[in-house]
Amino acid sequence: MVSRLNPYLNFRSSAREAMTFYHSIFGGTLDISTFAEFNVSDDPEEKDNVMHSQLTTDAGFVLMAADVPKKMPFAEGSSISVSLSGDDENELTGYWNKLIEGGTVFEPLAKAPWGDSFGMAADRFGVSWLVNIAGAGQG
Repeated sequence: MVSRLNPYLNFRSSAREAMTFYHSIFGGTLDISTFAEFNVSDDPEEKDNVMHSQLTTDAGFVLMAADVPKKMPFAEGSSISVSLSGDDENELTGYWNKLIEGGTVFEPLAKAPWGDSFGMAADRFGVSWLVNIAGAGQG
């Protein structure tokens, strides 16, 4: 088996909504398992929360997420950003435009000093995203 490194996002009761949002942007296959399915929470309010979810796209992206149980500490936001990069300007610009709907743009997607197009934003769930589109002749 090949080793992989994948982003794993944590939410407080909004993982399903967030992953459905990402699925609408990136397409692919979304699998969601709840706390109830695996009998991992004694709190009936959490039975439909996401114990594990995985979005696997046709482009080869894998994004995972879960809801943190109420009994565990959780702080909104994090010191991690998810980075999307490549040279397909239309594809990456399309992702960017969908990710920023209802979010906060920190750096608009624009030509950067190093020759690429670059933008930074937090989506409506507070997840930070970096998008970098390689300039002509790079990749």
